[in-house]
Amino acid sequence: MPTSKITRRSDYTFQYNHRLGRHGWLRLTPAYSVKLVSELLDSASTQSVILDPFSGTATTGLVAGERGIKADLVDINPFLIWFGTAKCQNYKRSHIEEIKSRCDRLLKNLIDLVETENWVPPLYNIQRWWSDPTLKILSALREGLVLEFGEPSLRNSYHLLWVAFCRLLIETSSAKFDHVSMSFSDSVFPFEIRQIQTLFTDILNSILDTTGDRITGDVNIHFGDSRNLGDINNLQKYTDVITSPPYPNRMSYIRELRPYMYWLKFIKVAHEAADLDWDAIGGTWGSATSRLANWTPTDRELPDRLYEIVGAIAALDRKNSHLMAQYVMRYFHDMHLHFKSLRSRLCPGGRLYYIVGNSSFYGIQVPTQEIFKLSLHRLGYTNLSSHILRKRNSKKELFEFCVSARWHP
Repeated sequence: MPTSKITRRSDYTFQYNHRLGRHGWLRLTPAYSVKLVSELLDSASTQSVILDPFSGTATTGLVAGERGIKADLVDINPFLIWFGTAKCQNYKRSHIEEIKSRCDRLLKNLIDLVETENWVPPLYNIQRWWSDPTLKILSALREGLVLEFGEPSLRNSYHLLWVAFCRLLIETSSAKFDHVSMSFSDSVFPFEIRQIQTLFTDILNSILDTTGDRITGDVNIHFGDSRNLGDINNLQKYTDVITSPPYPNRMSYIRELRPYMYWLKFIKVAHEAADLDWDAIGGTWGSATSRLANWTPTDRELPDRLYEIVGAIAALDRKNSHLMAQYVMRYFHDMHLHFKSLRSRLCPGGRLYYIVGNSSFYGIQVPTQEIFKLSLHRLGYTNLSSHILRKRNSKKELFEFCVSARWHP
């Protein structure tokens, strides 16, 4: 099909997930759709074992679990592990009713907490996100939730309350999602206590109402680095890999997750966000950018095409061309390490499906789908193919692809 006829396919984006129960609990930009994962799982059976080495918001795991299929997910971000675990659990009706009654009591007494000084996260330029009156109410609500239910963690069973609090944070903020990445409105709206009480109740009830359907598949989310899958305990052999890794476009997941991570204390100081972004594939937010200058690859058995593209970017007479060349090299170097480590986790005949986008730097095209296939071929994978799924909401030459392969040791 000519690329001019390829559409944006909103049904292959998070927009499709928005009203699909647990899948719409919290937005992460970008996220791929339930429909796409469902289509890829159509050829799987209840005996299949699925791996998603880039869990994100756990879309793959949740779709598999809803179909009664076993899935293991991996992520390097502790907040995403917590959130994915919350989405893929079953909740008893008695637990839901307990949350409702205790939360109603808490909200009625919220005004008493607002009149005291409460902890506010050290998020840089926090007034850009929320007005001072709103911040005061949010910090009081957080304090009340902690006193009543405890700090959020994997061991704390009241995940649903904290998911609702995250939704409240973003819905009372100035954040906008009308671009590929998050942006901000020109002003912040000052909410009143009664508005916060009503909005939080509505959000919480909408989340609680989506927990009725049971997750029949065994879904587990593991902390780990996808470049070193062999080092992660409790992983097994997998029949299928269905995932969407970060794209090589310098868009930081950490940047967009910071409000949730600070408020829930998954990060406490600024350097923790930058460190985590550096550890993640494709991350260059904050001080991670400056670290690129001195980075060198550990594996040099990379596709020749990659070296050509990196060299072309570095040769440009642009202020940051060398830095962007380093970024592209590190991204595909790390993905190559991932593909290499993945081999030990695959069953014979294991199938791979990677949803990923291409990119462009200073007019030089970076064909992610082609470089992935070259890396996979070099590592012994077979049946390599890729096809365009949709046009992305950005430059006309940017598309989203499904790259597929098989593993036959």
